[in-house]
Amino acid sequence: MRGRSRPYEPGQTEPYKVSRSKIELYMQCPRCFWLDVRHKITRPSSPPFNINKAIDELFKKEFDVYRQNGKPHPLMKQFGVDAVPYTHKDLDTWRHNFTGVTTLHAPTNLHVFGAVDDVWVNPAGELMVVDYKATAKAEPVKALGPEGGWQDMYRRQMEIYQWLLRQNGFSVSDTGYFVYATGNPGKDAFDGIVEFETHVFLTTAQATG
Repeated sequence: MRGRSRPYEPGQTEPYKVSRSKIELYMQCPRCFWLDVRHKITRPSSPPFNINKAIDELFKKEFDVYRQNGKPHPLMKQFGVDAVPYTHKDLDTWRHNFTGVTTLHAPTNLHVFGAVDDVWVNPAGELMVVDYKATAKAEPVKALGPEGGWQDMYRRQMEIYQWLLRQNGFSVSDTGYFVYATGNPGKDAFDGIVEFETHVFLTTAQATG
């Protein structure tokens, strides 16, 4: 079992580890963030999304097959994405929840990290962050909605991953992609099968240094 990290102590010289999700916690509730990092009083968590996690893993396996061959996945062709899955020796580390892509932000002495789902590369050599999503709705998700609510959370998530890769010296496109699978609840019966319709769409983040 992993031990809990120590609370932040004002003035400490050792870098303090802050995950992408902790940054999102601060954006949503600064008080919750302070209670968490200073006193280890955590906000109650939502139930685990195990089906979503399973879909993430299956997407990774699919795209890894095309990564090994240096070819675009059929979804990339279908939705006009001129890129191929990116190959890098640290990709598995970048995708692992407790390591991720990391950087030390010197002005704050924060060790910032976040785990990406995938990275693609375009013909210009720019890396493009990719996030897998899954849900169930009457209509398939084909784009992020207007600013506000959960859409902003997804945009911030993308921007942090882009920033982390830039801090590691990579050329990163402002354009990122969501691979979004929507389960159809409108069938007459379950019969052990949920049909998903998958769409790939882009989001353009604000440039970060």
